[in-house]
Parts: sequence; structure tokens; C-alpha cells
Amino acid sequence: FNAAAAIVTVHGFSVHPGSAKNAMRNAQNIAIEFHQALPAFSRPEHTEGREGFFHLTSMQGDVTTAKLGYIVRDHDAVKFAARKAQMEHIAACLNDKYGSGTVEVDLRDSYYNMLEKIQPHFHLVESARKAIRAVGLEPIETPVRGGTDGATLSYMGLPCPNLGTGGFNFHGPCECITAEKMDQSVEILLGLVDLYK
Repeated sequence: FNAAAAIVTVHGFSVHPGSAKNAMRNAQNIAIEFHQALPAFSRPEHTEGREGFFHLTSMQGDVTTAKLGYIVRDHDAVKFAARKAQMEHIAACLNDKYGSGTVEVDLRDSYYNMLEKIQPHFHLVESARKAIRAVGLEPIETPVRGGTDGATLSYMGLPCPNLGTGGFNFHGPCECITAEKMDQSVEILLGLVDLYK
């Protein structure tokens, strides 16, 4: 994945509800409007594989100020840039509607798809496949839909393809791994070490 974090800050204007007509700008309602302007089926719960998403991770606010926290993900660099531009466009539209400075979007890239750093060193992937087969398994290669240390390390100059751990249900209440899968992971790692002795 290519990844960014976005903080959307909405500035409202508080007026007593009894005299709020044509004067109050409720930051929370504008924040809801921002969120609803993003494509509903471009959320993690509706995407899979290499499909990117906007994920609302936090929200807080009152009439005066509201904040939305997002993570933005896409495997494709062009689509990733388009997602970020879409958020900025929505903010610009809301600023046209409610006044300049009402909505601010702070986007910060977190990490990038490691593929471009791995491809020149593809022998690492071939070695991983060989080590996996050596323990009697067939490699299953699927897109990783989350951040990994390997992505960061690859961009720091240490190409580091992702290896599975054998775990299940990551980040959920039923996250688990069996002792047998951990043993297999160790066997694979030892096999990799042997290939590079």
C-alpha cells in the first residue's frame, strides 16, 4: 500500500440555538458533510485485494470545531494521489459553500508501496518462495492491506519483502496464531538464513 494520514479540521461558528437561524455554522454537521462526500463504497469494509480506501479512524467535535482522522490507502500511486486530491477538492467545495478557511485538510504521507524497491532485488522474493517450499508449503501471495515494517525498511535502503507469520484475524478481538504456524515460520526463516550462508 501507499499510505497517508489525513486530519480534517472544521471551524464552525457557535450562536445560541434560540437565535441561530442564518448565523450558526455547526462544525459537526459540516464534518458529516465532508465524510458523506467521500465515496461510501471506498471504505475498508467494502474493499479487498488491491482496492484502496478512505478509513475514518477518529472523530470529535462540538459546534465550534470538529476533527476527523483518516487513513488513506491505495496500491496504485496514481490512484493514491487522486484520493488525496479528492479530499482537498471536497474541502475546497465546502469552503466555497461555507466560507474560506472553514475546512482544512492536513495530509501526510506515511509510507509507500514497497514494490518499486523490491523489484530490483527480486531474488529476495525468489529465495523466500524457495524457503517456503522447502518446508512443504506452497507460497500464497496476496496484497498486504496494511502497513508493515518491510515497507519502511525498503524505503530506508533495506529491501524487505513481507513474509507471513501464520496468524489470523489481525487487529481483531480474535487475533491468534497456532504454535504449529509459529514453528513453520521459524523453519522458513532458518531456511532463508541457510540460503544466504
